[in-house]
Amino acid sequence: MRAIYPGTFDPCTNGHYDLLIRSAELFDEVVVAIAKNVSKTPLLSLEDRYEILRRCTQEHSKIRIETFDCLLVEFAQSLGAKVVIRGLRAVSDFEYELQMGYANQSLNPQIEILYLMPSLQNAFVSSSIVRSIIEYGGKISHLVPKEACQFLQEKGYRCI
Repeated sequence: MRAIYPGTFDPCTNGHYDLLIRSAELFDEVVVAIAKNVSKTPLLSLEDRYEILRRCTQEHSKIRIETFDCLLVEFAQSLGAKVVIRGLRAVSDFEYELQMGYANQSLNPQIEILYLMPSLQNAFVSSSIVRSIIEYGGKISHLVPKEACQFLQEKGYRCI
């Protein structure tokens, strides 16, 4: 069975990576679906976010990286995926994710939403926290996969 793990991944964090690797143990294939998401102003380009995830997952044959710029349920249907994976860190995430899950199921009742919690050490990590730390030149090497850290350094961001 194929699942989709959508997000903006701006940048990919240890929390994202944790859920991705665990999801790959549950499904035959996991498609990391990077949203273009023009409503947000990302730190990294779509191409940079793709490259970070490609580097992070290159040794995992069950993980594939794609980008999309349409409704998630349409993208899922185009790939033949029936499951959408979402992460829940806190109660505040739950309200938003529940609303989005219901909206997606109203558009395609065949889609199942699977909510996973990150491991405890990654429960506080979010891309917005990482972006804030980057903005002020702080250390993020403990918050992102080593491949993401290396890429960010190549782009001129402080990581360590």
